[in-house]
Amino acid sequence: MGVIVNGITKLGQVTTYHVQDAGRMGQFLCAAIGGCFARPFRFREVVRQIRLIGMNSMPLILFIGLFSGMVIGLQGYHALRQVASEGRLGVFVSLTLVRELGPVFTALMVTGRAGSAMCAELGIMRISEQFDALDCMAIDPFRYLISPKLIATLISIPILTLMFDLIGIAGGYLSGVVLLGVNPGAFMTGIEQKVTDADIYLGLYKSLAFALLIVWVGTGRGYLLHKIQSVGFGAEAVSAVTTQCVVYTSIGILVWNYLITAVCL
Repeated sequence: MGVIVNGITKLGQVTTYHVQDAGRMGQFLCAAIGGCFARPFRFREVVRQIRLIGMNSMPLILFIGLFSGMVIGLQGYHALRQVASEGRLGVFVSLTLVRELGPVFTALMVTGRAGSAMCAELGIMRISEQFDALDCMAIDPFRYLISPKLIATLISIPILTLMFDLIGIAGGYLSGVVLLGVNPGAFMTGIEQKVTDADIYLGLYKSLAFALLIVWVGTGRGYLLHKIQSVGFGAEAVSAVTTQCVVYTSIGILVWNYLITAVCL
């Protein structure tokens, strides 16, 4: 009987902790959004974060986008060839990238590169008591640190997604038209006729949702490190919470990708 009671108690404690953690993350998001409208506005910090999050991620996004498009073009060609529809390769490549792979791959790459860095930065600030120092100086950490990251991420990721789409389509053209001999007119005409504004907007909606998720989880887990159970303290805690950030954000991106697609299609 005692084992059952202890099990129920532990289950209740775990459930209570996760509900409290979800509440803290919700409060954190509201405070971060509110900090975007606080004055004075830190325009230079936003520009610096756009450079760190967006510009520094651009070579990675372009490289991955090019080879992703080439692989999609190669696989699509051999799949369409079985039904004598090689001329539809442009439609296949462009819609796959614009609707799905562009926003998802971009978000995953930025999560691994910038989201983890945000989490580690704020986690180190938490264990070194820099947030306590900001509180002593009556400086709002959300306006000062977190909200500029939120604004910069919301600006950077949709732009990176569009660049991924464009370079991916170019990669599909390279592998399909240049290397495999698909008719270039059919390739480009299919894109012009079948890729609509709704497809582009769907990709941008996804990229905005993913951007919010990346900066929310990345900064939230780092800022709330001292509230997270079972991560220890010091360097070990920063390592554990950064891993949590990447895992949770990646899972969230894939789940939200399905939900947004199911609602919008």
